[in-house]
Amino acid sequence: MTTISKNYKPTKKEKFMNSKMKEYFKLKLVNWKKDLLKESSQTLKKLQKEENSPKPDLTDRATEEIERSLELRTRDRERKLINKIDEALKRIIEGSYGYCKETGEPIGIKRLEARPIATLSLEAQEIHEKKEKKVN
Repeated sequence: MTTISKNYKPTKKEKFMNSKMKEYFKLKLVNWKKDLLKESSQTLKKLQKEENSPKPDLTDRATEEIERSLELRTRDRERKLINKIDEALKRIIEGSYGYCKETGEPIGIKRLEARPIATLSLEAQEIHEKKEKKVN
């Protein structure tokens, strides 16, 4: 395992996906996952607490149900995101992280910074989205 300084940022000048860069993205993904799990735990506690205090007013109950539904939908999206983070961490271990799954070319540091779970290069993603639009 490579240790990196807190102010390390990957650059184009260094070898793509060297050990420092892999460690940087691994930490980024692990911290993101921790944050999502923490939020999820807080939501669960909040929902359990709200369940124990029923609202007598019909409007209050309806509002609470809508809020609960939105919260659960958000958590479901985050659960899917956690799965994608886990897949990205697995790719780091396997050595395929940072490379486009369609072209095999490097995805690019800026794209990985913005979307650390990316599996397609920007060009491949654009082609993929154009194909999707034609189907829909």
